[in-house]
Amino acid sequence: MTDRVYIYDSTLRDGAQTQGIDFSVLDKQFIAQQLDKLGIDYIEGGWPGANPTDDEFFAKLPEVKHSVYTAFGMTRRPTTSAANDPGLNTLLNVGTKSVCIVGKSWDYHVTHALEITLEENVKMISESIAHIVKQKREAVFDSEHFFDGYKANPAYALKVVEAAYKAGAHWIVLCDTNGGTMPHEIEEIVGKVVKHIPGKHLGIHCHNDTEQAVANSLAAVRAGVRQVQGTVNGVGERCGNANLTSIIPTLMLKMGFKTNAKLDQLTHISRAIQERLNRAPNPYAAYVGASAFAHKGGLHVSAVAKHPDSYEHIKPELVGNVRNILVSDQAGRANIVARLKQIGIPFDAKSAGITRLVEEVKQREASGYAYDGADASFELLARRMLGDVPNFYDLQSFRVIDERRYNAKGKLVTLSEATLKVKVAGKSMMTVAEGNGPVNALDKALRKALSTKYKSLKEMRLVDYKVRIIPSHGTDALTRVWIESADANGEHWCTIGVSPNVIDASYNALQESITWKLLRGLGWF
Repeated sequence: MTDRVYIYDSTLRDGAQTQGIDFSVLDKQFIAQQLDKLGIDYIEGGWPGANPTDDEFFAKLPEVKHSVYTAFGMTRRPTTSAANDPGLNTLLNVGTKSVCIVGKSWDYHVTHALEITLEENVKMISESIAHIVKQKREAVFDSEHFFDGYKANPAYALKVVEAAYKAGAHWIVLCDTNGGTMPHEIEEIVGKVVKHIPGKHLGIHCHNDTEQAVANSLAAVRAGVRQVQGTVNGVGERCGNANLTSIIPTLMLKMGFKTNAKLDQLTHISRAIQERLNRAPNPYAAYVGASAFAHKGGLHVSAVAKHPDSYEHIKPELVGNVRNILVSDQAGRANIVARLKQIGIPFDAKSAGITRLVEEVKQREASGYAYDGADASFELLARRMLGDVPNFYDLQSFRVIDERRYNAKGKLVTLSEATLKVKVAGKSMMTVAEGNGPVNALDKALRKALSTKYKSLKEMRLVDYKVRIIPSHGTDALTRVWIESADANGEHWCTIGVSPNVIDASYNALQESITWKLLRGLGWF
């Protein structure tokens, strides 16, 4: 079986409905770039016109090489024509090649939620799709609550999706919106739908309320659909959406389907997105978890070493993961070697330096570091272990003060001031700077001092900052700080710092960021 399956990612919309996730524009831009690196076919960027974040994201779409951006919205309203509907035209105005609209396919929702006739609902869908196609865009129709609707009134549910298809929709996506349909029901119903609409134009969109979103998606593919919608790591409202980090490798490695995904990037991108969202990666996640290929126990470990294929369902490196023999020095070596190749650092795979780097990474990650979401920090660590990184300055001391008071106008204000002493090119100097918070003040003071010698730092700025408390150390809990920096050339890079003190951790991340920028300016990479 060599059929092509198209992967449609809705992380940037469905993921935003996850409890505890609140995307910034920078988050969405970063995730979109990671999805493109993975080879995702469609990236659903959000709902233009629904909120300022989505509006700004669509106004500043990152450049992609493999993916097609999709704008999501709804059909025209009952009281307007498609051409004059403001919401529908907002979707078209953002200029994406693909436009996805959602419509009702369950007759109960049409009459009780929309409070319109069944025929009017079909017209709304058909006319909206036709309007999108007329604007020379690829139309995608999400048939909301399709399986519930089919069970209640199969003739009407089919009428809805047939109308969308006849109006020109390239993809008709069958949605298990409640997440309550069973895999055998999915396969049976999809098998009936493909008699009316070709499977090469059908998609599946499953929610995970019975922990079967992955199984339901795969069942739909077995029955004939050729587009699968889901999210990275299964994020989404309630119990989440179908998890693409499980679906993609299963389709390719277990079921023989082709996708455009680069499987060897799967683990790194899965973890990088989790770190970006300030969420601890699930160590027990299938394919990409740190424990997915972990082995512990004497006889078992010995057997795995001799016959790994009989103890693991796939080779870990196929999905960018590594075998983790919990008593072995080699755990993680293949992953680090792959990262070195990716960022272009020359190395000898058999050298003692690689062994030291592997051990250093293991020790650091055990003490709170996480390098999947901080490529610049990993690169600096590798260059220090395998070669040399110059010392651009020496920190002598710093002090940060926060003051909360009423100003002369009686307004409550909070001020942060950083005082810093450094030695640059043999010359000691002290700088003071105020900022919007202690980290911003420290960043300004540090760059103020260093930019006297390193002019390129004047164009550098801190654009995002996240903090995570690592509680596994009891009362001595550690703080991990993650910083994203940028410069005038549009370059973005991420660094981390770890310390029991949040300001100290922040300084460590800032120092890494500045060092990476200076090395970049010297042409090291």
